[in-house]
Amino acid sequence: MQFKWLNESKIEKKGDRWEIYAPPHTDFFCNASGEEGEAAGTLCNAPVYYTEIEGDFVLKVKVSHDCASTYDAAALLVYKDETNWAKLCFEKTDIGPNAVVSVVTRGQSDDANGCNIADKSVWLQICRVGDAFAFHFSEDGAHFYMTRFFHFPAGKVAKVGLVAQSPTGSGGMRTFEHLTIEHKTVENIRAGI
Repeated sequence: MQFKWLNESKIEKKGDRWEIYAPPHTDFFCNASGEEGEAAGTLCNAPVYYTEIEGDFVLKVKVSHDCASTYDAAALLVYKDETNWAKLCFEKTDIGPNAVVSVVTRGQSDDANGCNIADKSVWLQICRVGDAFAFHFSEDGAHFYMTRFFHFPAGKVAKVGLVAQSPTGSGGMRTFEHLTIEHKTVENIRAGI
């Protein structure tokens, strides 16, 4: 796998453990409504370390971070262009707990909090079958549960990457471990198998 940068940052690689630095005030979120809350209205400046994957696939990785500031996250991103992308985050939410959060952006970003996670790490997974995508999470790396299913015409070759964000905080390291990419078509995209 060859990886490239979108919004280059610092990365430290130690075997199958990669640590990516999230600079302060970095995010992927498009909100032109002016309802900013604590986060910036529109930012597409978070570092993304991505690869290009042709056809159907399953990508999974264990992510962790210190969960210091609101919206701090380690995330996965499927990227077509600056206004068409989707991400699956392990995020410190604005309502308190850490959670699996998904965002799909088609011009404007939506925002959907999923399951709360008590630990400071979780497994994230993306499955693709044609233009259908599913986001999954797992607390043990073995049993994955769907958090979102959606249609996204990413093109024959999808840009898929690891995101380190810190929209409201002072930045920090985000850890990605045991990354695997399987070139396969799952039989049940909702179950991820």
